[in-house]
Amino acid sequence: MYAIIRTGGKQYQVAQGDQLRVEKLAGNVGETVELNEVLLVGGEKLSIGKPVVEGAKVTATILAQGKAKKVMIFKKKRRKGYQVKNGHRQQYTALRIDGISA
Repeated sequence: MYAIIRTGGKQYQVAQGDQLRVEKLAGNVGETVELNEVLLVGGEKLSIGKPVVEGAKVTATILAQGKAKKVMIFKKKRRKGYQVKNGHRQQYTALRIDGISA
């Protein structure tokens, strides 16, 4: 059984036991999180949501809260003496999918 979920403005295909990184979610390491925006549940019977599947949810355990690698932003306009160097580290939450219920 698999599901397509939406969190943090992105969509992910997940199955039980999968580990993935998503945009930061509230919670501490070891806590259980319910993801209710389930767009599709597949397996023996396919359920497609309009836009979400009613009553479906995905439960996951938070494995880690952290920051990704630094992304460098560099802007320059030639012949104008304009240069800006910046960096950004996106926060993430690492999840382990425990179960999918439709």
